[in-house]
Amino acid sequence: MEGSKVRILVVDDEIDLEQLMLQKMRREVRCGRYEFEFAHNGAEALECLRKDNGFDIVLSDINMPVMDGLTLLAQIPDVDPDVRAVMVSAYGDMENIRTAMNRGAFDFVVKPIDFTDLKITIERTIENLTLWRNALSARDKFVALQNELDVARKMQQSILPKSFPTSEAFDLYATMVPARSVGGDFFDVYELNDGRVGVAVADVSGKGVSAAMFMMASRTLLKACATTSASPAAVLEQVNTMLSDDNDTMTFVTLLYGIYDPETKEFVYANGGHNPPVIVKPNLTTELLKLTGGVPLGVMQDFKYQENTVTLEPGSMIVFYTDGVLEAEKEDRELFGMDRLCKIFQGDTLKNAKEVTNEIFETVKKFAGENPQSDDITCLVLRIT
Repeated sequence: MEGSKVRILVVDDEIDLEQLMLQKMRREVRCGRYEFEFAHNGAEALECLRKDNGFDIVLSDINMPVMDGLTLLAQIPDVDPDVRAVMVSAYGDMENIRTAMNRGAFDFVVKPIDFTDLKITIERTIENLTLWRNALSARDKFVALQNELDVARKMQQSILPKSFPTSEAFDLYATMVPARSVGGDFFDVYELNDGRVGVAVADVSGKGVSAAMFMMASRTLLKACATTSASPAAVLEQVNTMLSDDNDTMTFVTLLYGIYDPETKEFVYANGGHNPPVIVKPNLTTELLKLTGGVPLGVMQDFKYQENTVTLEPGSMIVFYTDGVLEAEKEDRELFGMDRLCKIFQGDTLKNAKEVTNEIFETVKKFAGENPQSDDITCLVLRIT
């Protein structure tokens, strides 16, 4: 309200108060700081408030005919809850003053009115009202932003695969849970020629809206390149080149992309700085997929990525994940870590890729307890049947 006109409704049955108020506040009235209107009892004041919701302050006497100030005070919130009430009472009338404060009055002044004190009280009331209105405005903006983020979250989730290719040779499942309304993790699955299937898991640096926007761009570019190239390394090089152009913010994405061939059981992959997947063998021992020496995409243009090939045994599975799994924290800041992830696969109760994925999420959630999720969590499981 700084610099704007403050509208004050004065309620008092003394007719002479109107001229006295305008005289004592003439400087504020002339410069446009205060604007006064007058009512002579509570009933008139309520009518004014009903006709005009633009008042900022009601300055009301307590003792008046027709409707007293305390009755008026109790009804103001129903008419305009945004108005601040300042009550006027006789000196020493503490009982009425206490009642007025209990009914929601912001402040009070005593008769005979000291206009210097009244100005201070009005300015203090304006300051409180300004803070309140700013808080309401911030709340409304926050609610609007939350609604927009909810729409963005639904859009982001909608582009991730909901169904997955399966065959007698393999089954596949993946899911992602963002730490905020929208996140920077993503996964994707591509059904390629001759029954081959491409899989990708990625993690964009940062969180929130900016990470989600970079995630959308990365996923779109990856999908376009993956459907036109049989080489994971070539795919990463193409995506990296396009992401590196005009990337002033130096946002990057760690990305592992590979192609599985059910006939040969070979998995050809290239890794752009992402966490190494876990290979779970039929005897339930685990090992990490070898790195290929790649860097995250988006920061080093024209980088030459390498690819590797691994043959997966029947009955084995390969578990892709983002660092939200390993870096999940307990309240004492202990991390989930690789050992706990590998321990999940030591039991012989998990039957398919979906059950494995769900077990990972449930174990991480149980480990973190009430500690809030600090990073997006993504997991993709490819099981060789």
